[in-house]
Amino acid sequence: MPDTVLVQELASRLVGVAIISSDIADSDLDGHVVEELVSLVNSYCESLEKPVLLDRAVISQVIGKAHPRPAAQKVEVVGALDFRPVAKEIEGRFSTRSVDTGKTAGTVADFTGYFNDRLARIKSAIYEGQSGKMAGMTHSIESIKQYTAGREIIIAGMVYDKFITKNGHVLVTVEDDTGIAKVLFIKPQHMEGRMADLFTSATRIVNDEVIAVKGKISGPFVMASALVYPDVPVHQRRQTSDDIAIAFMSDVHVGSKLFMQKQFDKFLDWINGKVDYRRDLAGKIKYIVVSGDLVDGIGVYPNQDKELSIADIYLQYKELFRMLVEIPEYIHVFLLTGNHDGVQRAEPQPQLPEEFYRDFKPSNIHLVSNPGYVTAEGIKVLGYHGTSLDSVIQGIPGCSYSKPEGAMLEVLKRRHLSPIYGDNPIVPAKSDPMVIDQVPDVLHMGHLHKNGYSEYHGTMIVNSGTWQARTSYQVRLGHMPTPAILPVYEGKQMTMSAVDFNTAF
Repeated sequence: MPDTVLVQELASRLVGVAIISSDIADSDLDGHVVEELVSLVNSYCESLEKPVLLDRAVISQVIGKAHPRPAAQKVEVVGALDFRPVAKEIEGRFSTRSVDTGKTAGTVADFTGYFNDRLARIKSAIYEGQSGKMAGMTHSIESIKQYTAGREIIIAGMVYDKFITKNGHVLVTVEDDTGIAKVLFIKPQHMEGRMADLFTSATRIVNDEVIAVKGKISGPFVMASALVYPDVPVHQRRQTSDDIAIAFMSDVHVGSKLFMQKQFDKFLDWINGKVDYRRDLAGKIKYIVVSGDLVDGIGVYPNQDKELSIADIYLQYKELFRMLVEIPEYIHVFLLTGNHDGVQRAEPQPQLPEEFYRDFKPSNIHLVSNPGYVTAEGIKVLGYHGTSLDSVIQGIPGCSYSKPEGAMLEVLKRRHLSPIYGDNPIVPAKSDPMVIDQVPDVLHMGHLHKNGYSEYHGTMIVNSGTWQARTSYQVRLGHMPTPAILPVYEGKQMTMSAVDFNTAF
């Protein structure tokens, strides 16, 4: 390994991704910080066989191609007095809704009540949203016992289990509080047409979700002919009358050695109008929603203390609020919690306790549970940290860490933020707070450290990535984060932009 400080640090951060040639010196990387270099090399290596050998010619190409550095592209610091943000002239109109995070005793009766509530509410959503398809739905699964073979029925229930038969068919057991039914999805000989689509959909069924099935009774089975998800209805996303914007953040991880301080400081300069780049967009931002992992926390995973720059969680939050106070006071900031924050691990998670911010929280910062709703200028934002996305990606074919928006879409279709019970700890409350009972205009998550955007039935889907550089854990898993990229949604134009703070503008 070359005996230079910057190159050594870069090599250590790219273990398993790239090998740094001995002909590279610090002078070859002049003008770039480690976080920026890691991001550039990760992007270059993403589609190549690992590890990639980087010699002087290749590293020069990577840096020069991604970031040409003529003087015109350098940051220009301008006087804040020249900055006249339109959002400052608009009175904030917003409300928040935190979900009930009350605990139960965890008895069998509590769990039974929790699942019955989930079933009843999502079953109701299926019936209301899919009424045309649900005409004639049976009142209960138990009632189908009275019907003879060949009778067409429609049932709704929670998935108890699913497996593939020796002939390749999908057999799903669904249940309600009255009984169970075994539903068979036949694998067609030719994987095309309506039955092929039905079979493919059946392979994506996961345990504990609520579905409706249409089919015919055949002995002990219901032979499926249609599968209906709760789904969010097609709707018109709300538009603001004022030309304001909502910015989205998550996974800031203050206190980690990998927290990208330089990029976050650049964001603070930008939002204060001190950078001559998209100042028009910066001036529209009236709201910022931050979906969890505000700090890196303490003891979240083994040997975490070795990766901390601030080893006291109270000081981590103090540093977080020290930076947030630099956000202009006319901008309202909403903070949700995540699995690294100082709250219970099980979801839903309560608002950040007062002990972490008592002495230094400014009045324009508002605390919300995880999950929680923020309605700003009529736009309904459902924020959720996204811990359940791990189990969704592992359980549903086609979902991946590289495209978080795909997993988020599956969550919307199921009308539940954590459809697979067990992998992600859930508090068995009397009323399931993870049910998506209000259709959001924007669904915002984080957790995966990867930016992603999509639109589904009128709902804007956004994952806001992270402000933490690539961790050793992500290196082992092969995850490529997209740090320091800020999604901004303009409410009047109904469009999403992304500002990349890894660049020199």
